[in-house]
Amino acid sequence: MKVCLHKYDSNLNDNKIKIIIEFIKLLQKEYPLNEDISIFLMGKRKGKMSTGSRTPNYSLKILTEKRMMRDILRTIGHEWVHEYDTTILKKPRTADVGGENENKANSESGRLVKLFEKTHPDFEEWLYE
Repeated sequence: MKVCLHKYDSNLNDNKIKIIIEFIKLLQKEYPLNEDISIFLMGKRKGKMSTGSRTPNYSLKILTEKRMMRDILRTIGHEWVHEYDTTILKKPRTADVGGENENKANSESGRLVKLFEKTHPDFEEWLYE
């Protein structure tokens, strides 16, 4: 399984991309996917996305403009958990607010960011920018 990162008007420098790559390694370990996936790091919103969205064709769109790295990672984790639930566990979609899948993605993405922070203390200065 391969992950392709694409930057679209994203303000992320090489250090921040390195952090995202390391976070993706954690995601692959915790929530392994079977299919290749594309992650689009977007400086501006496209369509109806808020801070992130998942499309049926194995891609995630993540808003990066004016956001701390920690928040960007949480959004990547959130959408990744949705991808895992949909493609691996074959869970049907539930309510966007208060639904089982949404609640799981929210809690797991927070857990994953905390785990990442504890295992990568050398990135701390970048996570809060």
